[in-house]
Amino acid sequence: MREIDVSVIKDAVMELCLKANFELRSDVLKAIKAAFKKETGARARGILKSIIENARCAKSERLAICQDTGVVVAHIELGRGVALTGGDLKKAVNDGVEEAYRKGCLRKSVVDDPLLRNNTRTNTTCFMVTDIVEGDRVKITVSPKGFGSENKSMIKMFPPTAPVRAIKEFVLDVVKKAGPDACPPLIIGVGMGGTFETAALLSKKALLRPIDRRNPKKHIAKLERELLKEANALGIGPMGLGGKTTVLGVNVLGEPTHIAGLPVAVNVSCHATRSAEKQL
Repeated sequence: MREIDVSVIKDAVMELCLKANFELRSDVLKAIKAAFKKETGARARGILKSIIENARCAKSERLAICQDTGVVVAHIELGRGVALTGGDLKKAVNDGVEEAYRKGCLRKSVVDDPLLRNNTRTNTTCFMVTDIVEGDRVKITVSPKGFGSENKSMIKMFPPTAPVRAIKEFVLDVVKKAGPDACPPLIIGVGMGGTFETAALLSKKALLRPIDRRNPKKHIAKLERELLKEANALGIGPMGLGGKTTVLGVNVLGEPTHIAGLPVAVNVSCHATRSAEKQL
């Protein structure tokens, strides 16, 4: 059994929150640069150029990529061979988030109650997803999720007989309704199967996969490619002002589900799709 003090996890979470907010993921930046080369319209090219320059400035000056520094979702893969010592895992993760947002002068966007809406002033509570896995390691992935795009996310409970075309139309309709409000070009995470909450979680986990890496299942990979092509054919373009680049990537995850259902969730993410990971 390998012992890990929770203070190490706290420090890792702090480091990852700062990195995710200051450094745009390499796969996302690569896709934006490729889109800039493909665009022919002056307006679309100008917007993409500004996004690229913004990412450069954020990284070099250690400033937030976006003013909405999000609510932190922490994905923890905890090995069975790990014994946590020195305190509580949830508190350690939240302490790491709080320290990062204080040290990085990042905007605190979390309120303590959905109706009373008093700001916690710490950007906590963060939201944790913990999976028990084999091994004696801990993998931590943090994803600060802004709500301009989160607010455009949707879920639908399809009947089991729904054709793939119906699912595609739902995803594309979510992209249409998001329009300029979610700060395109977008990255789309799609979760299928499981139950109501499983599909939503899958759609969020899908955003963590590099957008240049396809689902290993051939029929799902085909769906990803088709959705990307059809979403970009909508012509919404960068910041909703027209162009070839509405969506940078579509990642789909699926799990088994009940014979009577087919839940599908779409998690919309903006061009500043942020995440960072570390293994301890």
